[in-house]
Amino acid sequence: MTQDSPSQHTKLLSFHGDILTFQCKLSNPRDGESRRGSELAFSRLTFQRDGCTFSKGNGGMAVINRKSSSDVDIVACAFALHVKNRVTSPCILLIQSKKGDVFKYSLLTLSSSNRLEPHMEFKLPYRMKDNVTILQGPTVLWSYEGIVFYTSLQAGEVRQIPIKLSLNFIGEFPLNKRKIFILGSQTQSKECLKDQLDAPGGSKTLGYFVEDGQVLNAALILPHAYSSITQCVFVISAEEVNSVLKSTVVAATSKKQLVYFENGIPREVCLLPFEEPQHIQMVNTGRNGCLFAISFNHGHVCAVWKDTFQVASCWSGVSSLHVDDFLGCGTDQMLLVFGSQSPPVGPVDLFLITDLCGTTYSHGQESSEGQQASDTAQENYLLTVQALQSRLQSGLTLLQDLQRDVRVKERVLRQSVQALTDMVSGREHILTQTEQEGLVSLWDDEPEDEAMHEKMQVMPVVPPPLVDKLWHRVIEDRLIVGVILTTESAISAESVTLSILREGGRSRAPAVIQTHSQASWFPTPRPPSPCSHPEPAAKRSRRDYASASGARDTRRLAVTAVTDLTPLLTSGSVKCPIMLHYVHRQGSSASVTAPGPTVVQCGQVLVDIQVKHHPQLMTNSQLTTDEAREDLLSLLAVLDAWTFLIHSPDHTLCDVAGWIQTSMPCERLEISPHYLLANPAGPSAAMLFHWQHKTPFQGELSVHCSQFKVLQFLDSLCGFLPASCSILPLRQGGGDGTAPRLAHSLEKEVLSLKQGLSSLFRGEEEMEEGKKIEPPDPGSAEGLQRCREEWQRDRERSRRLLSPLVGVDRYRRLTQSLAQVQLEGDVAALLETQTHTLI
Repeated sequence: MTQDSPSQHTKLLSFHGDILTFQCKLSNPRDGESRRGSELAFSRLTFQRDGCTFSKGNGGMAVINRKSSSDVDIVACAFALHVKNRVTSPCILLIQSKKGDVFKYSLLTLSSSNRLEPHMEFKLPYRMKDNVTILQGPTVLWSYEGIVFYTSLQAGEVRQIPIKLSLNFIGEFPLNKRKIFILGSQTQSKECLKDQLDAPGGSKTLGYFVEDGQVLNAALILPHAYSSITQCVFVISAEEVNSVLKSTVVAATSKKQLVYFENGIPREVCLLPFEEPQHIQMVNTGRNGCLFAISFNHGHVCAVWKDTFQVASCWSGVSSLHVDDFLGCGTDQMLLVFGSQSPPVGPVDLFLITDLCGTTYSHGQESSEGQQASDTAQENYLLTVQALQSRLQSGLTLLQDLQRDVRVKERVLRQSVQALTDMVSGREHILTQTEQEGLVSLWDDEPEDEAMHEKMQVMPVVPPPLVDKLWHRVIEDRLIVGVILTTESAISAESVTLSILREGGRSRAPAVIQTHSQASWFPTPRPPSPCSHPEPAAKRSRRDYASASGARDTRRLAVTAVTDLTPLLTSGSVKCPIMLHYVHRQGSSASVTAPGPTVVQCGQVLVDIQVKHHPQLMTNSQLTTDEAREDLLSLLAVLDAWTFLIHSPDHTLCDVAGWIQTSMPCERLEISPHYLLANPAGPSAAMLFHWQHKTPFQGELSVHCSQFKVLQFLDSLCGFLPASCSILPLRQGGGDGTAPRLAHSLEKEVLSLKQGLSSLFRGEEEMEEGKKIEPPDPGSAEGLQRCREEWQRDRERSRRLLSPLVGVDRYRRLTQSLAQVQLEGDVAALLETQTHTLI
């Protein structure tokens, strides 16, 4: 919005990177007319980098009144969303004075074809002065004598809110249904409003939604202690969680303070350099962070960094402040228009465009102290960040060294205890080759034999992997066991598996349980990016490659195994030894490998039906503990995985992650923010989503859920995406898939039909004899000849034993068995068809 001074006749408005100028002036009288009418002229100014000037583009004018001599003036101008056609357009509110102290107001909109079109008109017995705001609808709101009024085409008349407030804020909240919000402190109590407040006993800080007329306790947005001194408010974010409004706002007070509130609690305070703040805007500079641009009375402006909450720069003599992408680079810049002592050449004569991050364009305005202060603040900010990063890296290195020393001390203590135990028991303590290499001689020993030394160098020693933790979870009828290896274990994720054994009772021979094993990297928290815009794909790939190659030593490998729980619970509890199968690789080239796979016992888990080991992540997605990361790995191991490539050839791909988060609904996992977890009725209905934007036209979506769930989800996704978008399956995991299941069902149906018909045409005794005879093997010439002879004998036997009558019971059993087999085949075929149809 424009922040022009009252004496300025030309109003400026930034819109889509351009500056729109609006000016009311008297038109020349036409033939036969003695009076001069009024007209509204507008023009579009575009910034040119080469000449560092604003060039005038297309414009136009609209006649307001042809014969009236009444004064016409611009009250306010802003861009607002037209709810009927869902298009954001510039809006201009005009005032005309009539006889008898009646003022006529007209709201005009600028269409995409550069035409001023009348939107609505209304009359008031007074002139608007305070808090005139144009919001979506378009809706005009203003205050008069402590009462807030509003009007729109939907309202059809001028209405007032039923609360008398000392206003702090009139604006929009980023909510789905209710957006227009009024915030202030109550100056007159009403008993009828006490029942509408959420807090018992009421509160002096109230909020009011214009769309549905709901009154709520606004103490969770702005505390009452700050309500009396707050001058202006800016809403950063807002959402409704379980019918409770969660918000993040900043407020400028009359005490020269900028306060950061989170759900009504002050978190940060910044001392402002000027008094009487009027308006707050946010400047998104991209990767360098965000700024708060605050406009003050008497032409003062200052910028405050959002991250550090420190003043970045100050300016004076500013007639208007605008925030937009004037350079067309995808991020915001500030445009400061300065007042001129001499008559200006144009509406934007002296100006400065800057983002305080190295981008600056000025015309007729030299570098001031404020800009120098901005450079100093930016330099100090970068130096502070670099120093903190260095301290963080040094602390992590020191922590890793301490952890390594602790592990060495524990290993030495275990070896010493074992040596003392052997010495007391009279046994000979035998050291392994690995332990011998780690010993240091305390005496001057003879040099070792060179041949033995060369032999030890040629044959590498394979140290066993170090297990950091062993855990297990129970998800319905599935048991998930996981092992987390330490960072020193040089094992690749492709060469490691996990198996579960069951102790064998009297025979003491453990039995191997059929499991499905997979390996992945243990989730580690990543610092959030300061920029809300996605990074380019090339830079993101370089960063991921650098992090994968440089930080591999700090990551831990997690191996999981999944099996059915029902066969294990034949008694109250059962102990299951866990075995790790791996191939040790030394170095990145894997030139030195252990002779064959190695098996190491990691420990054992006690599965007890009385003890619950369900994942806690299902009930609380904000957990950040290692147990929550283990819960995530358990869900990924037990759920089927589906990966799809979404391609939009005609236009930019829409926000798929935002649609998933609002339609399912989903919650973002705190331990791994790129995963979305749907609120399930149970673990079997859980759904995990991972959306990755490859290019502006392509994205990759991973869905972890059951087969029927993914069909329902794809149906909803196809309804959301435009018809030109295509969904292609990349890979499918977590099961054999629909195609193998269909093939197996059809094969079973053919075999059942063949055996059933044979049982009808042959005697039951003959069938029993045929079962005892092993079929010949057609792998050789003799076996093929035997198959032909057997087939010929079957034909002759069938002709002899063929009976014209078939028993009813035998026929009924055959049809029932065939119907059951065909039903299973139809289900498999339906799954295969629906999968390809939806895709």
